Amino acid sequence: MRSIQALVALLSLGLGVRATYKPKVTSEKLQAEITTENLMANLEALQEIAAANGGNRAFGLPGYAASVDYVWGRISGIPGTKAWKQDFPGLFNLVESIELRVDGEPFYVYGLTYSPSTSEEGITAELVLGPEGEAGCYASSYEGLDVVGKIVLVERFRCPTGGTLAGRLLPAAANGAAAVLIYNNVPTNATAGTLSQPNPDEYVPGGFINQADGLAIKERLEAGETLEAYFQQTQTIEERITQNVFVETEDGDPENIIVLGAHLDSVQAGPGINDDGSGTSLILEVFHALTKYKAKNKVRFAWWGAEENGLVGSEYYCSTLPAAEANKILAYLNFDMVSRGYFGVGDGDGSSHGSVAPPGSEVIEQIYVDYFSGRGIEVTPAIITNGSDYASFWQILNKRYVFNHAVEFSKDSSVEQDPCYHQVCDTIENPDPETITVNAQAAAHMVATLAMKGTELIPKAPVNATMFNHVKARSLMWDHIAIEELEALGERHLGCGHEV
Repeated sequence: MRSIQALVALLSLGLGVRATYKPKVTSEKLQAEITTENLMANLEALQEIAAANGGNRAFGLPGYAASVDYVWGRISGIPGTKAWKQDFPGLFNLVESIELRVDGEPFYVYGLTYSPSTSEEGITAELVLGPEGEAGCYASSYEGLDVVGKIVLVERFRCPTGGTLAGRLLPAAANGAAAVLIYNNVPTNATAGTLSQPNPDEYVPGGFINQADGLAIKERLEAGETLEAYFQQTQTIEERITQNVFVETEDGDPENIIVLGAHLDSVQAGPGINDDGSGTSLILEVFHALTKYKAKNKVRFAWWGAEENGLVGSEYYCSTLPAAEANKILAYLNFDMVSRGYFGVGDGDGSSHGSVAPPGSEVIEQIYVDYFSGRGIEVTPAIITNGSDYASFWQILNKRYVFNHAVEFSKDSSVEQDPCYHQVCDTIENPDPETITVNAQAAAHMVATLAMKGTELIPKAPVNATMFNHVKARSLMWDHIAIEELEALGERHLGCGHEV
């Protein structure tokens, strides 16, 4: 790891300004500090970390701890800033063994995160089709289907409750299925997928298979074949302590804080250089650029842990933040997968996709749109799905936010824009240097604008005290909170968790 240590030292040279005088930050000055060389150097370091630690930087595994060390080495001890870490518990899972055979033919299968294990001997049973489309989201749709003791095959589909995976597994389990196989609804390999939380009373063992395999098996069943399947899975699920990492400017109004965030973890399947090494690198470089200037408002940078396990780190932060501290946050900016694909900005005003973020989000969105348009770049309004770390800043803290994203949160679109999404090929070869540079410069423009004029541009609203206290008293996992309770508290939109 000597090369990483040398890189940290090199990148840090001259980045902390010890002089008492700093010029005021401007968009032009901050953008000028952003270089492709430094952005890519961070990504190369994260690639090296993954290569040295089993091919990933996932929560609960050595690659994530090494990623924390890398970020910490780049942000700690810089004059005029304060850095800290936040420990939090997360449910770690590791599939120890898994196997799927259909009529003796082996098929690739991914063990859904937090799925119950089968016995060591596994399950041998008839394979049958479950209901298609939205019908497969409801237990009542299984009426007339004999699935008791059988393995049910269903297509992934976004259900009104439970999301795209648990929403498909639960109805089959409620009707007596022994196990559920969910086949992907997009061509990418099934290398990640979570049921959001353990639920041994209602879940049965679940596996996630590729679209082509699922469609081929479905065709045989529809043709009248009787198929026997064997499914075995052993999965370790245990609590592990992990960390969020923070740094903030010491100057700037502490009553008006701009927060930038990106998740630091990858999936277990690969290095996660675009998802989300790119966001990690982007906010690192914006932070270092900002250390050379002073701003009217305080700016905080956050690297979230366990995002791929269900947005756990950001939810923990928002759920444990005292109301008085939460009220100091003016806006949250999220950066996830920003090194390839189109230039996407969260549809804060709901004009394109209908889901409206808290008041002020539309102002932030327009700042981004104007910036990209000024550079002759077409902007794609990205749908708000609560599929990344901005979710808790909205749902818990009621903070205006926007995300800068080169891949829309629609999973279909993610695959189109990044074929290596959640794959082993999300390596240093995956990012586009120009895309991450443009997005980082856009972020610098946004930070300079909000750091100097944020209180003039966007309204500051206190957290919803009733909802804030209600949520803090409950589990940090959103799926534990009944949808009807949140709707009664005025929630405008509910996310289904970061499932794939």
